Amino acid sequence: MHKRKVGIWLFCCAILVVSMIVVGGFTRLSQSGLSIVEWKPITGTLPPISSNAWDKEFELYKKFPEYKEKNFNFTLEEFKEIYMVEYYHRLIGRFTGLVFLLPFIYFFIRGYIKKKDTIFLSIVFALGVCQGFMGWYMVKSGLVNDPDVSHYRLSSHLMLAFLIYFLISWKWIWQS
Repeated sequence: MHKRKVGIWLFCCAILVVSMIVVGGFTRLSQSGLSIVEWKPITGTLPPISSNAWDKEFELYKKFPEYKEKNFNFTLEEFKEIYMVEYYHRLIGRFTGLVFLLPFIYFFIRGYIKKKDTIFLSIVFALGVCQGFMGWYMVKSGLVNDPDVSHYRLSSHLMLAFLIYFLISWKWIWQS
């Protein structure tokens, strides 16, 4: 029974990673990835709610190359559209991290996971944390001079996501 619960959890985590990859691809294709110019891993869980908060975010965005070179004629409403695409990408990332971490802690405490699997899954979680940092490192490359992210950083971000998916899927298949 415990093996089944752990298997379901790993399957859900794999699905969430695929969702992140799909939403990340949409974020890239819609050119929304540079709309949130500050990285707030903890306090950035809520989007701007008031009109003052939206104005502040838009003013921050206006200071960066993407606005100055590509989107200089954007209205606040157009900015909100691209902002929310990137926001949902980051939100799903946070959610995926919690869906991985909280059951992992529970299963560890209950003894549902063997010691060698605990080490393996801790590494997978660490890679997930690195994925968040890599995403921000990638975004930073487009906030400096050129309003495009580094293709090397983008590729690294995507390859890390594939690696995390592969490791979770491999453990899920092996676990079942």
